[in-house]
Amino acid sequence: QVQLVESGGGLVQPGGSLRLSCTASGSIFSIGAMGWHRQAPGKQRELVATITSGGSTKYADSVKGRFTISRDNAKNTVYLQMNSLKPEDTAVYYCNADVRIIRGLSRNDYWGQGTQVTVSS
Repeated sequence: QVQLVESGGGLVQPGGSLRLSCTASGSIFSIGAMGWHRQAPGKQRELVATITSGGSTKYADSVKGRFTISRDNAKNTVYLQMNSLKPEDTAVYYCNADVRIIRGLSRNDYWGQGTQVTVSS
């Protein structure tokens, strides 16, 4: 079917930057909205940022001004540029995509396995 694979996570000091990537592959006819969520230890998964197929973006208040979501439609890839990272940003980051696999059928939501981001000195 469809597989989403994240990359770019790791350990970074407070104030540093990371760039996450997520590429969708498989039986893809078209992709609608794509986005990023995160889940910190002991907390529920929360929305970080979304981007529509037309490039319209939304961000959680906690990351506005620091994170930027973008996409490359030709590569079926969504990115998350994270600047001025804080310890509170430590979490597993998951990408998702609304994918149509056959022309004329409705889209379904697919998720990646997640990538760990740790912000610590």
